Amino acid sequence: MTEAVKHETVLDTGAEQLGKTYAHALIGAAQNAGVADEVIEQLGRLVDQYLDASAQLTAAFASPRVDDDEKTRVIDRIFADDFHPILIKFLKIMARRGRLAYIRAVRDAAEDIHDELLGRVLASVRTAVPLSDDLRDQITTRLGAVMNKQVRLRESVEPDLIGGMLIRVGDRVFDSTVSNRLSKMAKKTREGFSSQLLSKFDQFTSQ
Repeated sequence: MTEAVKHETVLDTGAEQLGKTYAHALIGAAQNAGVADEVIEQLGRLVDQYLDASAQLTAAFASPRVDDDEKTRVIDRIFADDFHPILIKFLKIMARRGRLAYIRAVRDAAEDIHDELLGRVLASVRTAVPLSDDLRDQITTRLGAVMNKQVRLRESVEPDLIGGMLIRVGDRVFDSTVSNRLSKMAKKTREGFSSQLLSKFDQFTSQ
């Protein structure tokens, strides 16, 4: 068991380091062209909307049995019309080097590096229900004021989450401060909306 954990940790560390190396290269090229925001957003979309939705595409990217030329043709067919040429060129370089299996590590590293360059912090927000636009704006504004920095949210929905919301920035957890106040605000909003629905229902049934 210990050997298995050790081996997995080594692999994770290797992927993280490789991701950082390629992410620095991608961000450098994108910054020189003035398209860093666009390219990083598209890289995230590639992972979240394409790879996460297609086990077949993920397997093709990772498989050594699919030759490099075929992988570059797949990149052209699927992404060339939607993604910036810098990102397309970058993906082809990764394909030729047999590194497409690490594209998620590159995405994570690229977002972290870009945040650091912008003086922005990442806040992990776990909620029992998806955030509304209004509550998302409030979280971003409040955290920005607390951290005195621009904030980027990474959202996840966990229906069984006790308390409704948990916010983490690095090692700092806002469960009993900002998060708790926002949870109460969201609960109050939901209860107010429910009260309005019940009132309308009473009016309808009394006619």
